[in-house]
Amino acid sequence: MMTSTLKISALTKRFGDVAALSDVSLAIQPGERVALLGHNGAGKSTMMKIILGLIPATSGRVEVCGAMPGSATARAQVAYLPENAAFHPALTGLEQLRHYLSLRSEDPGQAQQLLDQVGLGAAARRRIGTYSKGMRQRVGLAQALIGAPRLLVLDEPTSGLDPVSRRDFYALLDQFAARGTAILLSSHALTEVEARTDRIVILSGGHLVAEGSLPALRRLADLPVALHVTARNGYAPALMDALPGAILVGGALHMACPQSEKLALLGRIAGLGDKVADLEVLPPSLEDIYSHFSRRDGQ
Repeated sequence: MMTSTLKISALTKRFGDVAALSDVSLAIQPGERVALLGHNGAGKSTMMKIILGLIPATSGRVEVCGAMPGSATARAQVAYLPENAAFHPALTGLEQLRHYLSLRSEDPGQAQQLLDQVGLGAAARRRIGTYSKGMRQRVGLAQALIGAPRLLVLDEPTSGLDPVSRRDFYALLDQFAARGTAILLSSHALTEVEARTDRIVILSGGHLVAEGSLPALRRLADLPVALHVTARNGYAPALMDALPGAILVGGALHMACPQSEKLALLGRIAGLGDKVADLEVLPPSLEDIYSHFSRRDGQ
């Protein structure tokens, strides 16, 4: 049986009378990419701090690579990248990585290889003060990879990055996951994590309110499916008659149906034959699902 890289059991954290986390349980396997979602104050940062060993839990148990958070064993196998990674602007990327390698008692000669891994090899001898935000995030990822960590904890790692830099960043994470690195990623960019993670965990008010793959969460939320049907020229009235309840918007009929009725409705549309020019099926987005579970918890 595969051993979990991160295992959280009945985790509770209180600050005085305030429960930041309440009875949260979660496990992440090697190579798994897990998105941690939640509103501000949901408990995401508190969970990350406990995993990193920065603050203790009130109750419950956390195992990081089989060790206690903050222990020498756990610290050697966990890497963290904050939302805004800061480095000395006068140092080059190569000098900064050599410094971090020395602090970790690793060979400073690995610096160039790490920068090559994150796509900064050509800029290794440039001062970090000349780097873009995306390049600085790559330096942060390079230093996080020192020692080949088994768990990467990333807090809003693509904040402020342009679309190309975001795409490249997630491509790097895919490579690390393929090598067996477990990734816990906190983000408000729902459209990004929708396609680039294996599992989604939603916190609300300190409670874990939903967990699973995107298809599993869609089934659990049971939200309506949207369909857009484009009529061939002149057939819009006929489609309106055949599909009561549809709304005509610029030549396309917009409608929604429960998940349980989707196949039957698709069959009716297919039966309209040449009167239909195009059909688009829009399942609930991650934003829809996130809003559903957050509202369900009263937030």
